[in-house]
Amino acid sequence: MPSLIGDIIFALCIVLPCAYLFHLVSRKTSNLPPGPVSWPLVGSLLQLRGLPNEALARLSKQYGPLMTVWLGCKATVVVSSAEMAEEVMHRQKHVLSGRVSPDVATALGYDQHSFVLSQVGPRWRELRRMSNSELFTPRRLDGLKGLREEKVRTLLQHVREASTHGRAVDIHECVFATSLNLIACTLFSQDMVDLGSELTPGSFKSILFEMFEICLKPNLSDFFPALRWIDPQGLRRHNGNALTRVYAILDELIDKHLRAYEAAAAKGEAKKNEDFLDVLLELTRDPNSGFTRENIRPLLL
Repeated sequence: MPSLIGDIIFALCIVLPCAYLFHLVSRKTSNLPPGPVSWPLVGSLLQLRGLPNEALARLSKQYGPLMTVWLGCKATVVVSSAEMAEEVMHRQKHVLSGRVSPDVATALGYDQHSFVLSQVGPRWRELRRMSNSELFTPRRLDGLKGLREEKVRTLLQHVREASTHGRAVDIHECVFATSLNLIACTLFSQDMVDLGSELTPGSFKSILFEMFEICLKPNLSDFFPALRWIDPQGLRRHNGNALTRVYAILDELIDKHLRAYEAAAAKGEAKKNEDFLDVLLELTRDPNSGFTRENIRPLLL
């Protein structure tokens, strides 16, 4: 046993200095902005104590508005001024438009079909064009004015009733539910949560809260990509389970829309595209569009 411990210590004395030298050489040969000292394995995490925004603001005063921070083994370029942000996001957007997906987002291939996380390409451009023409046009936004007013009235009525009966109101939760219902009505013409409802297991609201909690946890797989294959904290697996339950709810909404199409067709009528899901389902009818029932579900999240 003593000889085994000695061999391990000897191996570490050889491997760690070599890893550190390789790390320094790779940093010098890479064309990255300056940044704080990066150590093997932990990178610059030791300099990020406290609140992340305060730590990054403190480092930017020393290294400038464009700096490299190593989060474990991942190099991250941090932009911390309005002028540099305009340069990166406007003038150089085509060069710097690549997206890095968190490990939890790769569950069930979600990152491959998400509008936010998918890579720029023909399909992503089609999604952007469709969003601009169906969701964000002045005509569409003006048409949603009545819906926005209705949701605000519902929120005020809920607060008024709670006040009358002496019940406490969680404003954060009520605003979240109102915003979620507004988005849901825009996407598939249906409220998804009731104001003031409890978090019941299996409900859409509880699953979303579960996914938020999973995605906000620090993930070792993001800092050390070599660990992704074992998913050390099980976050990707848990997110996959939550996505499966959300997809089951979305499948019910899709079936509801398809039944409406069939009912309209039986009457010899053409169903109008009333929401974003109708537009997506219209695309699935074109075999050349590349859209299927399975890959439109991530677009609704």
